[in-house]
Amino acid sequence: MQTHLGRNLTYVIVHDLGQAIVTGRYGLENPFPIEAELCKHYGASRSVLREAVKMLTAKGLLSARPRQGTWVEPEDNWNLLDPDVLGWLLERKYSPELLLEFNEMRLAFEPQAAALAAERGDAEAIEAVRAALGRMADAAEGNDDPLTSDIEFHISILKASGNRLYAQLKDLVNAALRISIGMTNQRKGVRLASVADHKKVLDAIEAKDAEAAAAAMRSLIVEAISLIKASMKEHATA
Repeated sequence: MQTHLGRNLTYVIVHDLGQAIVTGRYGLENPFPIEAELCKHYGASRSVLREAVKMLTAKGLLSARPRQGTWVEPEDNWNLLDPDVLGWLLERKYSPELLLEFNEMRLAFEPQAAALAAERGDAEAIEAVRAALGRMADAAEGNDDPLTSDIEFHISILKASGNRLYAQLKDLVNAALRISIGMTNQRKGVRLASVADHKKVLDAIEAKDAEAAAAAMRSLIVEAISLIKASMKEHATA
């Protein structure tokens, strides 16, 4: 029981300190607190605190050396492919530049994932894509959550690709799409994603048409990129 509680506290500390680092509470001007101070603040043992620091170090946010202390790493060293780090960054402030980079990255793998799903997705995997689209249709009627159903659609295609590395991008995609989808739908002046446009991806997958599946997915992402660029242009003008 104590181990379970310690593990939960470790994650609480990681989340709290991670957000504090990303928002600039700690950095060059505000040194990272010493271990004893953090233990007292969180009511944590040294072992729990050290495990949290170890996790933040693995995310590229901190460096620590014996007798030299712990310090915040420059932002360029942060692991943007870590879902927590990306999520904290996107929550930190409105960042169309980071959203643009994320969607440019999506262009590199989601169309290919859709193509692979068309080529080799099994019945169970394709049914999961179909179910996610069904949830999106329900959301359009007010009977489901529009954000989670949209995210589920994209993640189900990563899984249907049969590529284990694509499937492992699900947490990263989930973290970033929670911000990206809300922003792009707002830019379009709608609350919901287009079920019809997403259905084109599913239709191509079901038809085993890899080229059409990739093109339909690419079209969704290119639209998102165009909306983000328009937002960046407006902010630059303002």
